[in-house]
Amino acid sequence: MTKRKTTDPQPLALCAVEALKDVKGHDIVVMDMREVPHAITDMLVIADGSSRTQVEALARSVEEEAEAILGERPWHIHGLRNGEWVILDYSNVVVHIFHEAVRGKYALEELWGDAELKALQQV
Repeated sequence: MTKRKTTDPQPLALCAVEALKDVKGHDIVVMDMREVPHAITDMLVIADGSSRTQVEALARSVEEEAEAILGERPWHIHGLRNGEWVILDYSNVVVHIFHEAVRGKYALEELWGDAELKALQQV
């Protein structure tokens, strides 16, 4: 069965944020990439967890909530087994979940510094 993809990324980003909060994700950030030239997605959602187990639980929470609430399934999931950095790619929304010890190495917020940071209630 083919799942529909919404054109508005905000409901999916908000769903991801809520799923991350449910499993006590840390430092949740939403970056609006729609005005960034050559961006590969409309929104990035970034969070971290304090253990490999929590990183996996955060990813599973996002995956389950997005499917249950919006009927959305990720096109790809990368890194689930290593527990340091998981990417859930929904095309128009990409969710990055880091182990807190490695998030700073990648500094996605700095890499995509042109993007507008969204307050969680604005998503």
